[in-house]
Amino acid sequence: MGYEQAEYFVSGTASAYTSAAPLTPDGMWTVEEGESASYKTRILVYRPVDPKDFRGTVIVEWLNVTGGLDAAPHWNATHVEVVRQGAVWVGVSAQKVGVEGGDPLLGNLNLGLKIVNPARYGTLSHPGDSFSYDIYSQAGRTVRGELLGDLKLKRVIATGTSQSAMRLVTYINGIHPLAQVFDGFLVHSRGGFSPPLSEAPQPVIAVPGDTHVREDVDVPVLAFETETDLILLAFASARQEDSKHFRLWEVAGTAHADVYGLAAGGSDIGGSPDIAGIQLVTSVAGGIQCDTFINSGPHHWVVKAALNALIRWMKTGKAPKPAPRLELSEGPPVEIVRDAHGNALGGIRTPYVDAPIATLTGHQDGSFLCRLFGSTAPFDDAKLASLYPTEKDFTSAWKKSLRRAVQKRWILKPDAKLIEAWAEGSGIGG
Repeated sequence: MGYEQAEYFVSGTASAYTSAAPLTPDGMWTVEEGESASYKTRILVYRPVDPKDFRGTVIVEWLNVTGGLDAAPHWNATHVEVVRQGAVWVGVSAQKVGVEGGDPLLGNLNLGLKIVNPARYGTLSHPGDSFSYDIYSQAGRTVRGELLGDLKLKRVIATGTSQSAMRLVTYINGIHPLAQVFDGFLVHSRGGFSPPLSEAPQPVIAVPGDTHVREDVDVPVLAFETETDLILLAFASARQEDSKHFRLWEVAGTAHADVYGLAAGGSDIGGSPDIAGIQLVTSVAGGIQCDTFINSGPHHWVVKAALNALIRWMKTGKAPKPAPRLELSEGPPVEIVRDAHGNALGGIRTPYVDAPIATLTGHQDGSFLCRLFGSTAPFDDAKLASLYPTEKDFTSAWKKSLRRAVQKRWILKPDAKLIEAWAEGSGIGG
């Protein structure tokens, strides 16, 4: 793909943060620096081999440590678009578990850098997650400094997925007004839970779970949410209206993690129609056996479009048009409203739900991890034949929905070509 990898150690003194007043759900906080501690962490950099291919965007991902190790789910989902953009990607080991190891939020892995390779990483030191926000800021400043050499950067985007996205919301509301490091934020699959601003052994400063992005945020923020995020992870309670600098995308037929992010995406270099097939069904992901096929829907297609939209917004100053929200029942409990096929109503639409060949949801039974992976229930031959008596019936319906998604900029044109090519070769119908 024309990219190279480099690894750097960065060190300094980081601050924790404190607040004289309790933090409120509107995100309109005033925080200040608290105690300080020294640190040494690492950052990963993926950049074009040929400097001429760099087009000015740097994406700084807060690496996710939910599973007991540094992971880069946003890179996994968007790397094809990152390369198309000629962007530099930077992954930051911002949290203690990723560096030192420790008890993971989910699972039983303990694969911090110093545990996995003490010879390489033994000199690293992390003082605790109260300092993670400033460590992330300082990594962003490093990107703006000498790290990229002669590359001329124009914009720096902060991004994080899942637990990291939740930390980004705390960062946006509390630290961004002070630090002013990032030019935009892509908040990818946050839930309705919020990590603290400060945690033990520092004084604990809790953040309300349903916290909004502050209404006076001064840079573009695009929040991307799946069905799983709204219901299982309770983001429905943290929904907010679009504003001058905030857009929310809720995507029908998607799960928090899916076949692409957990398996297929690792081999995707952007040129194969096969990656578009819902027939990429499996009930096993990362060694975890689930009860049903996990979601194989459009998450990665739309989050690539979200990254593209954010970059375009930052370039032009023109925000994307507001997107429709998923339809929810009044509850309790709050649930996603579904059509006769079991697919979600409302939200960002794609052929995967508007010319369906399966029921795609953000939930399933089983372990909590499997519930994050959603489900795919392929239609049987009889149902497919009733919906699409001929192959032309299927491809016509698929292409019609795809054209609309491209027009709305919810799917990018290069990806649409692959999605269309897959449909034409699928043999579905008749």
